[in-house]
Amino acid sequence: MASADVDATAAIGAGSTVWHLAQIREDAVLGTGCIIGRGAYVGPAVELGDNVKLQNYALVYEPARLEDGVFIGPAAVLTNDMYPRSIDPEGSLKRVGDWHAQGVTVREGAAVGARAVVVAGITIGRWALVGAGAVVTRDVPDYALVAGVPARRVKWVGRAGVPLVPDQAGSGEEPGEAEDGSTQAVRRWVCPETGARFIEIDETLSEVTPSWSDPSPRRHPA
Repeated sequence: MASADVDATAAIGAGSTVWHLAQIREDAVLGTGCIIGRGAYVGPAVELGDNVKLQNYALVYEPARLEDGVFIGPAAVLTNDMYPRSIDPEGSLKRVGDWHAQGVTVREGAAVGARAVVVAGITIGRWALVGAGAVVTRDVPDYALVAGVPARRVKWVGRAGVPLVPDQAGSGEEPGEAEDGSTQAVRRWVCPETGARFIEIDETLSEVTPSWSDPSPRRHPA
């Protein structure tokens, strides 16, 4: 789009689209097939993987790193300053060298909902989902659905973004034994959209049956 502001040093991958009034700063890197919506901002040296979507007016400040398949919703903000000030203690205007930028990392397939704010230095795990309007102040585990202010995990989600349900074919909740001999809670979950199965051990979720290898995935009726 001719009205977008794309710095000459930015690298834009094949098939990527930058829409009206978006700004891509110097040395930013976009992978292939990305979509940068109207008014979105990508800071200096920010790195986006393949097939990343930034919706309208999303703000991604340096030095953020977004892996393949990440979605950032409208007007969401990925911040980079833990201790924001316009001036230093002596009253002088702060410049680039006067503070330390801490970028947000968003792992593969994760999504950040509209108007959510992610605090500097946070990592959003693989395939996690941040609810609209949430304020994320701590790392988000893989597959976690977090919501609220501050954000807390409320459910687990699969790759389709649909909340997981207890796996009736498994054993549900069961005790387990850690390497040190202590007892740990084990729960089994399934994605109602794809049929992928997961195991939860002490608040950590792992995919044990990927949806693409399940011979008879469960799907919603058409």
